[in-house]
Amino acid sequence: MTLVERYIFKIAGMAFLVALGVLTAVIWLTQAMRDFDLMTTKGQTLVVFFHITGLIVPSLLMVITPIALFIAVLFALNKLNGDSELVVAASAGLSPFQLFRPFIALIVIGALFCGFMSLWAMPWSFRALRFALSEVHSDFLTRVVRPGAFNPLDYGLTFHYRARGPGGALLGIFMLDERDPGQSSVYTAEKGVTSKAGDENYLVLQTGTIQRQDKGSVAPAMVVFDSYALDLSHFGSGADAGPLRPRERTTTELLHYDVSEPYVKFDEGHFRAELHDRFIAPLYALAFGMIAFAALGAPRTTRQNRGLAISGAVLAGLLLRVAGFGATAMMAREASATPIAYSLPLVACVLAALYGFAPAFGLTFRRPRAALAAA
Repeated sequence: MTLVERYIFKIAGMAFLVALGVLTAVIWLTQAMRDFDLMTTKGQTLVVFFHITGLIVPSLLMVITPIALFIAVLFALNKLNGDSELVVAASAGLSPFQLFRPFIALIVIGALFCGFMSLWAMPWSFRALRFALSEVHSDFLTRVVRPGAFNPLDYGLTFHYRARGPGGALLGIFMLDERDPGQSSVYTAEKGVTSKAGDENYLVLQTGTIQRQDKGSVAPAMVVFDSYALDLSHFGSGADAGPLRPRERTTTELLHYDVSEPYVKFDEGHFRAELHDRFIAPLYALAFGMIAFAALGAPRTTRQNRGLAISGAVLAGLLLRVAGFGATAMMAREASATPIAYSLPLVACVLAALYGFAPAFGLTFRRPRAALAAA
């Protein structure tokens, strides 16, 4: 890069980092406050709180990166135009393509970062969050839940044990699960101990019964067991229970998901949509950066109003993202909508490039740059 290009890249890069940091911090703070009960009601430390809430940051970065790029490019171009630096640089021979070089470098870096977040960091963080919440539930049962009290673990889920035994065992367990509107289950056991297998945490009930009664049935069905393992992830609100959801699976697993798996077969559309969304996310970073450059890339004097161009760029970006959400919903229903989801950001990039470089090719979307520089 030339000295001028490095100067422009520095302005845009700093604006990108500031926008990315501020937006991420603000949104993280609003999300983190929803999990404040980790300390107030579940007896967890501040370290656990920051660990669990910090695991949502990769997903935030994936969404915020295109917006931060959009803001950074608009800010840099608006600043350069406002200080008349672009007009002077264009008069000195800076071509549209030379002006574009520092911005496309930043846009590509942002797109690669967004791709890293969507393809690797985000699924890793969601899976780690699932296991971290399972650890919290295990710790909640063994350290926080009071003996002799009927403790609500979740809406419709009540847990009781008589006392603690040697080694932290829970004695005289009773649990009522009414979370399923069509069925209620009652678990009783003489003793229960927590156990860990791999990354999963379990409460192993010993010598007890399970009574299940469907809504409308006369008598419950009873199962007597010597040992029964309960997955502690099912003790949560449901967000971390059951099979691994699409967003918790690695990109490699989504590329080779097993359609014979009952959960996948039931919800195959969301697996398909999640996979393609991860590859499409970096394309939106490219599209948002290109739209911002197309809006303000032409040198303007201080007498020319840039508000209309900025408003048009914001509207174009908003319409593009709304259309993207619609394409994702269509893709979850029909595989034939997949090309539409990919084409939206790609077409936006092409149209933005044509509009942004129109004067260089003699097109008349707006006044030629040379005329603007001479104004």
